[in-house]
Amino acid sequence: MRRRTPPPPSPLPQRHGVDPVRVRLPAAGPWATVREHLVERLSGAGAGVVDGMFDAGLVVGADGRPVAADAPYEPGLFVWFHRELPAEVPVPFPLEVVHRDEHIVVADKPHFLATTPRGSHVAETALARLRRELGLPALTAAHRLDRLTAGLVLFTVRPEERGAYQTLFRDRRVRKGYEAVAPYDPSLALPRTVRSRIVKERGVLTAREVAGEPNAVTRVELIEHRTERGTALGRYRLVPATGQTHQLRVHMNALGVPILGDPLYPEVAPPAPAGDFRRPLQLLARELEFTDPVTGRQHRFRSGRTLDAWAAYDRWAAQR
Repeated sequence: MRRRTPPPPSPLPQRHGVDPVRVRLPAAGPWATVREHLVERLSGAGAGVVDGMFDAGLVVGADGRPVAADAPYEPGLFVWFHRELPAEVPVPFPLEVVHRDEHIVVADKPHFLATTPRGSHVAETALARLRRELGLPALTAAHRLDRLTAGLVLFTVRPEERGAYQTLFRDRRVRKGYEAVAPYDPSLALPRTVRSRIVKERGVLTAREVAGEPNAVTRVELIEHRTERGTALGRYRLVPATGQTHQLRVHMNALGVPILGDPLYPEVAPPAPAGDFRRPLQLLARELEFTDPVTGRQHRFRSGRTLDAWAAYDRWAAQR
């Protein structure tokens, strides 16, 4: 099998911990110039924005020189530019580093902070923050947590080693343990292992269970339970054996005990306004354990965070 030729290094530096956008022109197409292709590809930005980028010399080639708007279309050509960063409300919670060595960084991510740049969350993400704060521009994420989920995330320091750590997650050689706060149902027999088939369709906010071969497996355990202000609460340990989108949230909802603070399950809530950091999803990536594929060391990390609905239910419930 032929190996793909790696792209040339970026001629542009990062901005605010965010990489420039790299575009490779397709092998074939109807475009006569580089501009025509970018206008179509960036249709959401508008032709005026693209023309402004060319006029300002912001679209560059591998040599770092500006590409002219009328430069002939060349299949396979790479160009780079910086996206205009969206206005973002800073997430006002600390991003703790629980481990750092020459190969990896393990961070304890707060609720509401995205792991990597995506959509409207770009500079205000765990990856961009860590690159800036630690002075590690080559830092990359080995996996991701949902923006609404708090807890442990593994990052790699050296790009050439990223694949080895990603393979751990792909091959399910990382043991992950989560905690959640949800209603307590005395009739729900626990512990148990939930198996189902989950599908998540592009453009649809929620995932759903369907008939068919299971592709999602979660061990659900009850750690403890108590009653607060007439509300029966449980603190649960969730151990996923697979990594389907929203798997833990879907499985807890299917058991009749949806995780507190979930804006999607059992019902989709109206979008929260920017800067609304109240009532976070009560789901925490508590444990991360694996054998380091580079050093051979056995790692076991534990989040120091607490879930508000368990630590201070009255305060959490009052956040309306």
